[in-house]
Amino acid sequence: MQYLTEYRERASVEKISAEIQRITTRPWALMEVCGGQTHAIAKYGLQQLLPHEIELLHGPGCPVCVTSLAIIDQAIAIATRPEVIFCSFGDMLRVPGSHSDLLSVKAAGGDVRTVYSPMDALALAQAHPDRQVVFFAIGFETTAPANAMAVFQAQRKGLGNFSLLVSQFLVPPAIETICADGDTRVQAFLAAGHVCAITGFEAYQPLAQHIRRPIVVTGFEPLDILEGVLMCVRQLEQGSCDVQNQYARAVSREGNRPAREMLQQVFEISPQHWRGVGEIAGSGLRLRPQYTAFDADQRFPRVTTGRDDSRGCISGQIMQGRSKPDDCPHFGKACRPQSPLGAPMVSSEGPCAAYYRYANRGASGPDHKKQELPNEY
Repeated sequence: MQYLTEYRERASVEKISAEIQRITTRPWALMEVCGGQTHAIAKYGLQQLLPHEIELLHGPGCPVCVTSLAIIDQAIAIATRPEVIFCSFGDMLRVPGSHSDLLSVKAAGGDVRTVYSPMDALALAQAHPDRQVVFFAIGFETTAPANAMAVFQAQRKGLGNFSLLVSQFLVPPAIETICADGDTRVQAFLAAGHVCAITGFEAYQPLAQHIRRPIVVTGFEPLDILEGVLMCVRQLEQGSCDVQNQYARAVSREGNRPAREMLQQVFEISPQHWRGVGEIAGSGLRLRPQYTAFDADQRFPRVTTGRDDSRGCISGQIMQGRSKPDDCPHFGKACRPQSPLGAPMVSSEGPCAAYYRYANRGASGPDHKKQELPNEY
């Protein structure tokens, strides 16, 4: 299969791994921003292919993990209303709120539906004019254009029964916040290829100069990630801090201009609260004033819980590169996929879910080098 099998070909993977081994002269800590990359690293045992001096840290790029407890409690409150059809991606259903989750609301009779796009929710609003249809709009720059299009279409169609519960995040301010911590160990970033397919990589150039660290836009297959690591290590060894694009088959300098224009027409930049991290200025998106009629947070009464995170979950520490999932005393014990304490254990992009699922593949780091490598690449 073109554009897939060649990026899992074992000989190419081992060649890149050998080159990383050859050029590495000292310890380096790299952060992969996206949870999809974290899962690929764990699934294919990529940490085992790196020299002992290279450590991979896991960043804040899982949209389910960073969605705040307050907005999940708000989602649960809205979903319990009898006039509402609440639509969400499946990952969100088992994320614990303060006292419940969306799956429990559904089990108790709430009309909670799993959809695959905001346009599915829009179709439900057209089919059920007597119900209020709410879509849980989570994610980064990757999903925001589709959410914007749904609102744009709802306004054009005159739908008064459709709204978004918005929890949208922007990646660059999170990277800047991580680097502003004087104790951070992160020395370079593997940026998420799908985010940059929308934004382009040009916007990352002033950021790389500001934080004085290399940023390499990287894909999600084993060869993509190892090439991204190689490009980061080359820069670190040379003392440079530029933006490079490993994922050229999907990412251009300017990104997807029509998607960016739709996003900017419907949303504006706002402060955003990241679960376990706190509020980061300019790191979120909210509906512009002309679209507030489609804002579920204003259409329905707001609930407040006064809490910031799930009980005992260290997600904020993990997603800032301060801890690994198996540093958590609850990992694999009180916190398991069947009984999660926090979102990172149930999200398909969560770092704790990756460690739990692929523990036999050395997910947690170079100390597991003695384990066997997987046969597939």
